[in-house]
Amino acid sequence: MHPVTKTLLILGGALIVIGLLWPLIGRWIGRLPGDIAVERPGFRFYFPIVTCIVISAAGSLIMYLIQLFRK
Repeated sequence: MHPVTKTLLILGGALIVIGLLWPLIGRWIGRLPGDIAVERPGFRFYFPIVTCIVISAAGSLIMYLIQLFRK
């Protein structure tokens, strides 16, 4: 199987799994302490900075583990 095909199948499967688990994951992701939320009359601003950092760290760890076991 071509490497690009294999990668796309794995990414597609991962997206399906995340989509099915989203109702459970959505309760915690996006509402972490440290996320910036400003609400005023007629204005709402939300920036999930800590959520972005956690997702980035998890993604980096997963990519590191994949690299580690490929060798």
